[in-house]
Amino acid sequence: MFSRPGPSGTRWMVLMSHTETMLKPSNISDAEKASRDLHHQKAEVRSPTDSDPDLDSHGRDPIPTSKFATYTRDFERTLIKYNIEARGVRRVLPHECHHLTWRSYLQPFLLWSSINLAAQNVTLGMLAPTIYLLSFRDASICAFFGSLIGAAGVSYIATFGPISGNRTLIFARYTFGWYPSKLIVILNLIVLLGYSMIDLVIAGQILSAVSANGSMSIVVGIIVVAIIGWLITTFGISVFHTYQRYACIPQLIAYSVLYGVSSHNYDLASPSQGDSRTVIGNRISFLSLTLAAAITYGGAAADFFVYYPPSTLPVALFSISLVSLLCSFTFTYCIGIGLASGIASVPTYNIAYETSQGALIVAGFTDATSPRAFNTGFGKFLAVVVALGLVANLTPPTYSSGIDFQVLGKNFQKIPRVIWNTVGVVIYTVCALAGRGHLAETFTNFLALMGYWVIIWMGITLEEQFFFRSRFGFRVGIGNKEGRRGWGQSYDWALWDQPEKLPHGIASLIAFLVGWAGAILCMAQKWYIGPIALLVGEYGADMGNFVGLSWAVLVYPPLRWLEIKSYSLIEQSQNSFQKVSFHPNSRPKTKMRTSILTPLALLFLTPLTHAYTGDLTYYDPGMGSCGIQSGPNDHIVALSREIMQNGANPNANPKCGSMIGIWNPNTKTKHQAKIVDTCVGCKAHDIDVSPALFKEIAPGGDGRVHGINWGGDRVGG
Repeated sequence: MFSRPGPSGTRWMVLMSHTETMLKPSNISDAEKASRDLHHQKAEVRSPTDSDPDLDSHGRDPIPTSKFATYTRDFERTLIKYNIEARGVRRVLPHECHHLTWRSYLQPFLLWSSINLAAQNVTLGMLAPTIYLLSFRDASICAFFGSLIGAAGVSYIATFGPISGNRTLIFARYTFGWYPSKLIVILNLIVLLGYSMIDLVIAGQILSAVSANGSMSIVVGIIVVAIIGWLITTFGISVFHTYQRYACIPQLIAYSVLYGVSSHNYDLASPSQGDSRTVIGNRISFLSLTLAAAITYGGAAADFFVYYPPSTLPVALFSISLVSLLCSFTFTYCIGIGLASGIASVPTYNIAYETSQGALIVAGFTDATSPRAFNTGFGKFLAVVVALGLVANLTPPTYSSGIDFQVLGKNFQKIPRVIWNTVGVVIYTVCALAGRGHLAETFTNFLALMGYWVIIWMGITLEEQFFFRSRFGFRVGIGNKEGRRGWGQSYDWALWDQPEKLPHGIASLIAFLVGWAGAILCMAQKWYIGPIALLVGEYGADMGNFVGLSWAVLVYPPLRWLEIKSYSLIEQSQNSFQKVSFHPNSRPKTKMRTSILTPLALLFLTPLTHAYTGDLTYYDPGMGSCGIQSGPNDHIVALSREIMQNGANPNANPKCGSMIGIWNPNTKTKHQAKIVDTCVGCKAHDIDVSPALFKEIAPGGDGRVHGINWGGDRVGG
């Protein structure tokens, strides 16, 4: 309802129009509270596919504003009818999570094992002897430590899925803000689609190699695996987890057989080739490559655990994920290293490798049946199992890419996840068909390059949490309002889609770019070797991950402190309305050192504040024009029609939920109130507040107080 002041402090209510009465409350805290209450009341929890497409990100029931919106809502209802996950980027609330059992903790181990017991990692291991000229021992040690570092980062990000209910790159908004985080999303989309492309090429190579005399084209294998991956991800997270729960079993059997029948051909004696500096450089480069291959899962790790309840133990999820990732990565890397080390001494390996990396995997099964590697039934069967096992590695990036497209913005969010999944599949399938003959080059250039941004982002995220949002950190003007402690509790997860309440991201963006600058100077790729990387050995040493990370984490803390301090001062000045705002005739007394200290921050952070003077009245709150239910003790305010400027849907007014500052020059007191309603009887600059707030601002007031100063950064009118 709209509120209107009466002549003697009494209030009367004007009924909304028929359309407006149908609007639902939009207050986030109310939605969260309702969700928690529902969680306690229900004995059973809905499955993820039951999420209501009629509800927006805050639990509201939005009114379709176009034919396209109506079509997409009907389409999502159809998806639910066929048990397909309709939810996209919307936050998973506590009552929508599944129950926590021992199987819930087993699932991450099976999930990461299924994903990484894949031929992609075997072919990556082949690069150590063939490209970096490393011995089996050197390559295996580098693979272990590279996997360990990368797996630790992925496991850390995974813990935020249950505690927040938000997707991985929604979490990036809490460090990079609304707009800078879009850069992270775009980079992650490139990674996800690039990895999927590599999966398809390897699967196509293997299926072609097991066919009679290579009669099946690589193109056919690529298309077959792409279709299977698309079908699994289309049905959503439930089918995805069910598939990953069992996919590791045949893969583990196949790779165990592969190791058993091929290990006697591994060259364990030959040393790494090159002078000492070249060997050191190659070790660093291969370690960076294995690190990059592992850590790039960090851009999607939380996506797979958002339906876990907030009570999930972060330490348990981290530890289980770390062990699974480390074991599966190291095992498959070592098989690839061993197969490639035998190329020089085993003729069948040499011939197969000249065909493709996938053909070398098929050749590795030779001793399982007979010396005729490509004509034996059991060897072909195991090779097909390995090829189809790449589906388990393909589905995670495919699923997450559909989510990440929606994270790009609210317009992207209107398109269902299933459509974006399909777009992603088409993109990486076309790329795989075009680049199927250059797999080794793609690996060495693409994977290491993409790893740079992920490790820089993770370093900044770690510092944000432990330096600025933990009990041991600075906690300067940020954090959870209740001061809650614990893993992830200093974030307000309900603000995920409110740009004005997220960090500005300036400090993160600057630190990110500084880290990239360091990475460029120290990268060693086939097409470019940085000046610092070139100092190590004949081929350089790819130190981009390590230098980029160190530069970013060095500059981020002072930049973030500066950003927080500057914005806190500005916000305090505006929301509390210093004398420079409320007393136009007085000289500004703001200290000059603020502007001198933070000129760059002020340039980006200072919002435009509007200040007004008018009458103060009160009314009995209820359902406001913003769709927010309020009570007499809430600190809320109704503004005039001239200020609110409601459109066709008052719930969508950007002023709704914003805060204003109120200054009573008689009592010298400052107050804040949330905009929730429209006062149809108020003059342009009058304000109408709840009874409790009225008593605080004007104790003893008779219902109308003149000369009240108020304003805010989003109430220009």
